[in-house]
Amino acid sequence: MSRRVALVTGASRGIGRACAIALAHRGLDVVVTARTVHPGDRFEYSSTLKRKAAKPLPGSLEETAAEVRALGVDALVVKLDLSVRDDWPAAIEATMQRFGRIDVLVNNGRYIGPGHMDPFEETPLELIETMFVCNVFAPLHLIKLCVPIMKRQGGGIVINVTSTAGDRETPAPIGKGGWGLGYSVTKAAFNRSVPGLAKELRPHRIAVIGLMPGFVATERMAIELGDFGFDAAKGLPVDNPGRVCAMLATATDPMVFSGRDIFGPTFHEDHANVRFS
Repeated sequence: MSRRVALVTGASRGIGRACAIALAHRGLDVVVTARTVHPGDRFEYSSTLKRKAAKPLPGSLEETAAEVRALGVDALVVKLDLSVRDDWPAAIEATMQRFGRIDVLVNNGRYIGPGHMDPFEETPLELIETMFVCNVFAPLHLIKLCVPIMKRQGGGIVINVTSTAGDRETPAPIGKGGWGLGYSVTKAAFNRSVPGLAKELRPHRIAVIGLMPGFVATERMAIELGDFGFDAAKGLPVDNPGRVCAMLATATDPMVFSGRDIFGPTFHEDHANVRFS
Protein backbone atom coordinates (compact mmCIF):
# COMPACT_ATOMS: atom_id res chain seq x y z
CA MET A 1 0.00 0.00 0.00
CA SER A 2 1.29 3.46 -0.89
CA ARG A 3 2.46 5.78 1.86
CA ARG A 4 0.29 8.63 3.05
CA VAL A 5 0.95 11.96 1.32
CA ALA A 6 1.12 15.45 2.81
CA LEU A 7 1.16 18.75 0.92
CA VAL A 8 2.79 21.63 2.79
CA THR A 9 2.66 25.27 1.67
CA GLY A 10 5.47 27.68 2.51
CA ALA A 11 7.89 24.76 2.85
CA SER A 12 11.08 26.41 1.62
CA ARG A 13 12.05 27.51 5.13
CA GLY A 14 10.74 28.23 8.62
CA ILE A 15 7.71 26.45 10.03
CA GLY A 16 6.74 24.91 6.68
CA ARG A 17 10.14 23.31 6.22
CA ALA A 18 10.03 21.99 9.79
CA CYS A 19 6.57 20.51 9.19
CA ALA A 20 7.72 18.80 5.98
CA ILE A 21 10.73 17.22 7.68
CA ALA A 22 8.73 16.13 10.75
CA LEU A 23 6.09 14.53 8.52
CA ALA A 24 8.82 12.70 6.62
CA HIS A 25 10.22 11.43 9.92
CA ARG A 26 6.81 9.82 10.52
CA GLY A 27 6.83 8.10 7.14
CA LEU A 28 4.76 10.39 4.91
CA ASP A 29 5.72 11.33 1.38
CA VAL A 30 5.73 15.12 1.18
CA VAL A 31 4.85 17.65 -1.51
CA VAL A 32 6.76 20.82 -0.70
CA THR A 33 5.42 24.06 -2.16
CA ALA A 34 6.47 27.71 -2.04
CA ARG A 35 7.82 30.42 -4.33
CA THR A 36 11.50 29.73 -3.64
CA VAL A 37 12.36 26.69 -5.70
CA HIS A 38 16.09 27.31 -6.04
CA PRO A 39 18.43 28.87 -3.46
CA GLY A 40 18.65 32.64 -3.92
CA ASP A 41 15.43 33.09 -5.93
CA ARG A 42 14.20 36.68 -5.93
CA PHE A 43 10.67 38.00 -6.49
CA GLU A 44 9.31 41.14 -8.07
CA TYR A 45 6.13 42.68 -6.69
CA SER A 46 3.39 44.74 -8.29
CA SER A 47 4.79 48.00 -9.66
CA THR A 48 1.82 49.89 -8.23
CA LEU A 49 3.11 49.09 -4.75
CA LYS A 50 6.37 50.83 -5.62
CA ARG A 51 8.46 48.22 -3.81
CA LYS A 52 11.79 46.67 -4.67
CA ALA A 53 12.51 42.96 -5.07
CA ALA A 54 12.60 41.00 -1.84
CA LYS A 55 15.95 40.04 -0.37
CA PRO A 56 16.73 36.31 -0.77
CA LEU A 57 16.69 34.33 2.44
CA PRO A 58 18.27 30.98 3.31
CA GLY A 59 16.25 27.96 2.26
CA SER A 60 14.55 26.63 -0.86
CA LEU A 61 12.20 23.84 -1.90
CA GLU A 62 15.08 21.93 -3.44
CA GLU A 63 16.90 21.93 -0.11
CA THR A 64 13.82 20.92 1.88
CA ALA A 65 13.08 18.11 -0.59
CA ALA A 66 16.63 16.80 -0.23
CA GLU A 67 16.20 16.67 3.56
CA VAL A 68 12.90 14.84 3.17
CA ARG A 69 14.33 12.25 0.76
CA ALA A 70 17.27 11.64 3.09
CA LEU A 71 14.72 10.25 5.56
CA GLY A 72 13.72 7.48 3.16
CA VAL A 73 10.48 8.87 1.76
CA ASP A 74 9.62 10.66 -1.46
CA ALA A 75 9.39 14.41 -2.03
CA LEU A 76 7.84 16.40 -4.85
CA VAL A 77 8.80 20.03 -5.47
CA VAL A 78 5.97 22.23 -6.75
CA LYS A 79 6.27 25.98 -7.23
CA LEU A 80 3.25 27.59 -5.59
CA ASP A 81 2.92 31.36 -5.32
CA LEU A 82 -0.20 31.91 -3.21
CA SER A 83 -0.86 35.19 -5.01
CA VAL A 84 -1.09 33.41 -8.40
CA ARG A 85 -4.48 31.77 -8.75
CA ASP A 86 -3.41 29.37 -11.50
CA ASP A 87 -0.84 27.88 -9.13
CA TRP A 88 -3.51 26.64 -6.72
CA PRO A 89 -5.10 23.89 -8.87
CA ALA A 90 -1.77 23.17 -10.55
CA ALA A 91 -0.25 22.14 -7.20
CA ILE A 92 -3.10 19.71 -6.50
CA GLU A 93 -2.95 18.30 -10.03
CA ALA A 94 0.81 17.74 -9.78
CA THR A 95 0.35 15.96 -6.47
CA MET A 96 -2.35 13.66 -7.80
CA GLN A 97 -0.37 12.92 -10.95
CA ARG A 98 2.66 11.87 -8.88
CA PHE A 99 1.06 10.16 -5.89
CA GLY A 100 -2.64 9.71 -6.67
CA ARG A 101 -3.69 10.79 -3.18
CA ILE A 102 -3.60 13.62 -0.62
CA ASP A 103 -4.02 12.64 3.02
CA VAL A 104 -2.79 15.78 4.80
CA LEU A 105 -2.91 19.42 3.72
CA VAL A 106 -0.83 21.84 5.78
CA ASN A 107 -1.77 25.47 5.06
CA ASN A 108 1.29 27.24 6.42
CA GLY A 109 2.22 29.74 3.70
CA ARG A 110 1.08 33.36 3.81
CA TYR A 111 1.90 36.70 2.24
CA ILE A 112 5.45 37.78 2.99
CA GLY A 113 6.82 40.75 1.17
CA PRO A 114 7.41 44.48 1.15
CA GLY A 115 4.94 46.55 3.13
CA HIS A 116 3.45 43.85 5.31
CA MET A 117 4.71 45.60 8.45
CA ASP A 118 3.86 49.18 7.41
CA PRO A 119 1.37 51.39 9.31
CA PHE A 120 -2.15 51.40 7.88
CA GLU A 121 -1.93 54.93 6.47
CA GLU A 122 1.18 53.95 4.50
CA THR A 123 -0.25 50.64 3.26
CA PRO A 124 -1.97 50.58 -0.15
CA LEU A 125 -5.30 48.76 0.08
CA GLU A 126 -4.13 46.71 -2.88
CA LEU A 127 -1.54 45.16 -0.58
CA ILE A 128 -4.15 44.22 2.04
CA GLU A 129 -6.23 42.72 -0.78
CA THR A 130 -3.20 40.65 -1.81
CA MET A 131 -2.80 39.52 1.79
CA PHE A 132 -6.41 38.33 1.81
CA VAL A 133 -5.76 36.39 -1.40
CA CYS A 134 -2.65 34.72 0.01
CA ASN A 135 -3.69 34.27 3.64
CA VAL A 136 -7.38 33.40 3.25
CA PHE A 137 -8.60 32.68 -0.29
CA ALA A 138 -5.65 30.56 -1.44
CA PRO A 139 -5.75 28.13 1.51
CA LEU A 140 -9.55 27.93 1.32
CA HIS A 141 -9.28 27.12 -2.37
CA LEU A 142 -6.69 24.42 -1.67
CA ILE A 143 -9.03 22.92 0.94
CA LYS A 144 -11.91 23.02 -1.54
CA LEU A 145 -9.81 21.16 -4.10
CA CYS A 146 -8.69 18.57 -1.55
CA VAL A 147 -12.11 17.81 -0.05
CA PRO A 148 -13.39 15.62 -2.93
CA ILE A 149 -10.10 13.72 -2.94
CA MET A 150 -10.20 13.13 0.81
CA LYS A 151 -13.86 12.11 0.68
CA ARG A 152 -13.05 9.44 -1.92
CA GLN A 153 -10.24 8.20 0.32
CA GLY A 154 -12.52 7.97 3.35
CA GLY A 155 -11.10 10.97 5.22
CA GLY A 156 -8.17 13.30 5.59
CA ILE A 157 -6.58 16.02 7.70
CA VAL A 158 -6.31 19.76 7.12
CA ILE A 159 -3.92 21.63 9.41
CA ASN A 160 -4.14 25.41 9.25
CA VAL A 161 -1.27 27.32 10.85
CA THR A 162 -3.18 30.01 12.70
CA SER A 163 -2.03 32.91 14.85
CA THR A 164 -2.88 34.68 18.09
CA ALA A 165 -2.64 37.87 16.01
CA GLY A 166 -6.09 37.00 14.69
CA ASP A 167 -7.58 36.84 18.19
CA ARG A 168 -5.93 39.65 20.11
CA GLU A 169 -4.06 42.86 19.38
CA THR A 170 -0.52 43.46 20.52
CA PRO A 171 -0.04 46.50 22.79
CA ALA A 172 3.25 47.24 21.00
CA PRO A 173 3.18 49.78 18.14
CA ILE A 174 3.72 48.65 14.57
CA GLY A 175 7.43 48.58 13.89
CA LYS A 176 8.27 48.16 17.58
CA GLY A 177 7.05 44.63 18.16
CA GLY A 178 3.54 45.07 16.76
CA TRP A 179 2.26 43.63 13.49
CA GLY A 180 0.58 45.27 10.54
CA LEU A 181 -3.21 45.46 10.28
CA GLY A 182 -3.31 43.28 7.18
CA TYR A 183 -1.79 40.37 9.07
CA SER A 184 -4.25 40.72 11.97
CA VAL A 185 -7.42 40.91 9.91
CA THR A 186 -6.47 38.11 7.52
CA LYS A 187 -5.41 35.82 10.35
CA ALA A 188 -8.71 36.54 12.10
CA ALA A 189 -10.58 35.31 9.03
CA PHE A 190 -8.28 32.30 8.65
CA ASN A 191 -8.59 31.38 12.33
CA ARG A 192 -12.38 31.47 12.07
CA SER A 193 -12.36 29.00 9.18
CA VAL A 194 -11.23 26.14 11.44
CA PRO A 195 -14.40 25.53 13.53
CA GLY A 196 -16.73 26.26 10.62
CA LEU A 197 -15.03 23.85 8.22
CA ALA A 198 -14.59 21.23 10.93
CA LYS A 199 -18.34 21.19 11.54
CA GLU A 200 -19.14 20.79 7.85
CA LEU A 201 -16.51 18.17 7.08
CA ARG A 202 -16.81 16.01 10.21
CA PRO A 203 -19.37 13.64 8.59
CA HIS A 204 -16.75 12.84 5.96
CA ARG A 205 -14.01 12.06 8.51
CA ILE A 206 -12.02 15.12 7.40
CA ALA A 207 -10.41 16.77 10.41
CA VAL A 208 -9.73 20.51 10.26
CA ILE A 209 -7.27 21.58 12.94
CA GLY A 210 -5.72 24.93 13.79
CA LEU A 211 -2.09 24.95 14.86
CA MET A 212 -1.04 28.07 16.75
CA PRO A 213 2.75 27.88 16.76
CA GLY A 214 3.41 30.67 19.25
CA PHE A 215 6.38 32.99 18.87
CA VAL A 216 8.77 31.05 16.62
CA ALA A 217 12.26 32.12 15.60
CA THR A 218 12.25 31.56 11.85
CA GLU A 219 15.03 32.53 9.46
CA ARG A 220 13.00 35.56 8.40
CA MET A 221 12.51 36.56 12.02
CA ALA A 222 16.24 36.44 12.67
CA ILE A 223 17.31 38.24 9.48
CA GLU A 224 14.57 40.75 8.68
CA LEU A 225 12.24 41.43 11.60
CA GLY A 226 14.71 42.65 14.19
CA ASP A 227 14.30 46.12 12.68
CA PHE A 228 10.57 45.88 13.49
CA GLY A 229 11.06 45.12 17.17
CA PHE A 230 10.99 41.31 17.13
CA ASP A 231 13.73 39.51 19.08
CA ALA A 232 14.37 36.09 17.54
CA ALA A 233 16.45 35.10 20.57
CA LYS A 234 13.19 34.87 22.54
CA GLY A 235 11.47 32.63 20.00
CA LEU A 236 10.85 28.90 19.92
CA PRO A 237 12.74 26.71 17.45
CA VAL A 238 10.83 25.85 14.27
CA ASP A 239 11.07 22.17 15.25
CA ASN A 240 8.42 22.79 17.91
CA PRO A 241 5.47 23.50 15.57
CA GLY A 242 6.92 21.06 13.03
CA ARG A 243 6.80 18.24 15.56
CA VAL A 244 3.27 19.15 16.67
CA CYS A 245 2.09 19.24 13.05
CA ALA A 246 3.41 15.72 12.49
CA MET A 247 1.84 14.49 15.74
CA LEU A 248 -1.56 15.80 14.66
CA ALA A 249 -1.15 14.33 11.17
CA THR A 250 -0.44 10.88 12.60
CA ALA A 251 -2.92 10.88 15.50
CA THR A 252 -4.79 7.61 15.89
CA ASP A 253 -8.05 9.57 15.77
CA PRO A 254 -7.46 13.08 14.41
CA MET A 255 -11.16 13.86 14.71
CA VAL A 256 -10.53 14.35 18.45
CA PHE A 257 -8.70 17.57 17.56
CA SER A 258 -10.94 18.73 14.72
CA GLY A 259 -12.36 22.24 15.14
CA ARG A 260 -9.80 23.16 17.77
CA ASP A 261 -6.82 25.51 17.83
CA ILE A 262 -3.86 23.59 19.19
CA PHE A 263 -1.28 25.71 21.00
CA GLY A 264 2.03 24.27 19.84
CA PRO A 265 4.31 25.28 22.73
CA THR A 266 2.39 23.15 25.24
CA PHE A 267 0.79 20.46 23.07
CA HIS A 268 3.67 17.99 23.05
CA GLU A 269 4.01 17.98 26.81
CA ASP A 270 0.25 17.89 27.44
CA HIS A 271 -0.21 14.92 25.11
CA ALA A 272 2.89 12.93 25.96
CA ASN A 273 0.76 9.85 26.70
CA VAL A 274 -1.52 10.10 23.65
CA ARG A 275 -0.91 7.33 21.16
CA PHE A 276 0.21 8.46 17.72
CA SER A 277 0.63 6.13 14.75
